[in-house]
Amino acid sequence: MTAMATLTRHAPDNADHRVVEWVDTLARLTQPDSIVWCDGSADERQRMLDESVAAGTLIKLDEQKRPNSYLARSHPSDVARVEARTFICSEREDDAGPTNNWAAPAEMRETLSGLFDRCMRGRTMYVVPFSMGPVGSPLARLGVQVTDSPYVVLSTGTMTRMGADALAQIGPDTEWVPAVHSVGAPLASGEEDVVWPCNETKYIVHYPETREIWSYGSAYGGNAILAKKGFALRIASKIGEDEGWLAAHMLLIRATNPEGRTFHVAAGFPSACGKTNFAMLRPSIPGWTVETIGDDIAWMAPGPDGRLRAINPEAGFFGVAPGTGHSTNPTAIATIEGDTIFTNVALTDDGDVWWEGLTDDPPAHLIDWQGRDWTPESDSPAAHPNARFTVSAGLCPTIADTWDDPAGVPIDAIVFGGRRATNVPLVAQARDWEHGVYLGATLASERTAAAEGTLGELRRDPFAMLPFSGTHMADHWRHWLNVGEKLNQTGAAPLIFQVNWFRRGENGRFLWPGFSENSRALAWMTERLEGRTDAAESPFGLVPVDGAIDYASAGVSDEDWNALFAIDPEALSAEADDTDVFLARMGTKVPDAVMRQHAAFRSQL
Repeated sequence: MTAMATLTRHAPDNADHRVVEWVDTLARLTQPDSIVWCDGSADERQRMLDESVAAGTLIKLDEQKRPNSYLARSHPSDVARVEARTFICSEREDDAGPTNNWAAPAEMRETLSGLFDRCMRGRTMYVVPFSMGPVGSPLARLGVQVTDSPYVVLSTGTMTRMGADALAQIGPDTEWVPAVHSVGAPLASGEEDVVWPCNETKYIVHYPETREIWSYGSAYGGNAILAKKGFALRIASKIGEDEGWLAAHMLLIRATNPEGRTFHVAAGFPSACGKTNFAMLRPSIPGWTVETIGDDIAWMAPGPDGRLRAINPEAGFFGVAPGTGHSTNPTAIATIEGDTIFTNVALTDDGDVWWEGLTDDPPAHLIDWQGRDWTPESDSPAAHPNARFTVSAGLCPTIADTWDDPAGVPIDAIVFGGRRATNVPLVAQARDWEHGVYLGATLASERTAAAEGTLGELRRDPFAMLPFSGTHMADHWRHWLNVGEKLNQTGAAPLIFQVNWFRRGENGRFLWPGFSENSRALAWMTERLEGRTDAAESPFGLVPVDGAIDYASAGVSDEDWNALFAIDPEALSAEADDTDVFLARMGTKVPDAVMRQHAAFRSQL
């Protein structure tokens, strides 16, 4: 049976003709053996899980220890985002900016056309409709991805509202984002497949003007789950600029103080900077609760009442496993007790999973992420440093009952934070929205395993969006300033803060215990929202006055507390020089407001 006949036979009756014609065109190009339109049902998911186990792509974990959970091992060359192969193909190179890889759209389309020609032969093309955000929400957006990877289908089913309900939202006048993915490994007739098909040649390509995403060669994470970083940030940042809302690499939480007052906070952290721990924070302060709304991405738009309202466009968590443990993030550990797909973690002898940081002591024997025997004496880690878990957000025990409210939640505060050993204080409040945008624009953090580069090297990561903005970074800053101007007109702009849990003393030890104690900084922020505590001036903004935070109850000495806010004018002046270089790299598009705030920072040193 030809691909065309399969398409005609299996396209749902309610599928919009534009979607059907698009799939038809791609089928002619990629020539899959068959086409499956995914409905998102539980039966469909279980069937694909069973088929993936039979194919060796997934390993079923012990049902008693980790019910309905599976382990995947990727090819060693396909383990993380490939930033060097990620492109923003805007019509004008200047619209992509200096922080993105750019290629001329026509040239890239010609390249991809050659790569995708017959690339799905011997495989099934899956058509995956999905909603980013609650189905039907005015803040949600729709997409359709085609892929030849069952692993990607299963992951998309967890990370989005995927299936028939999303497809039904696409009518003749509905905008939707087309996303095309292939592992780039066609099979000849009778050829045996491999466990993790992929290709050494990789492209992750975004066309902002036509709002398309094309990905080739990788089956891993955001390279292939195109709804995630590709749609929810790179394409959405362009849509947001056009429509007046913000696509942000930010977690969302609801904090409730002992008096019952609730606060909604959006917080942007680069990878490995405490983001998941903050999203699932268990406060150390009696009477406080923190509930999770989202752990990675927020879409925020001015609402009818003038306040900034936010949704989590995702439906699941794609979390980094190493470093996540019973002592560091018990909420995450409880979330992944079952119904989870783990990727590139180690397998225990009794059919469970393990990774560095899960427990204090490793098991005596494991099968590592590459399928090799491992003991504590082994030279390499048992789990890949970027090993992941994929799990439904609804399984999080601290999930807020409003996490999928179609109207979104009102944002009271926005927080930026990076991993900084020096210079940046524990917590500071921006003086106003413009100053807050400056703090976000100049955010820097030490590199992590999730990004290419030397570990520990300082990396400028404005708004934690460096790898994820689909526009010129300076245009992104200007857009934040424009949204803030609109919010300020109604007096409803959230306060903006900056935090740093990772400052170190002279001997290299952390000055702040972090984790649950981070609730003390959060409590101070909420008190600033209510006007219940004073603050002192610093080059970074407003910082806590003496007695505003009970640091002694966190086990912090007076000496360490003072060191957390210590100002070294010489070091900060050198960092300001580095900021000059960074801003100059952004060119003439840098908003005057950012340059004005940078000059003010220098004047206060």
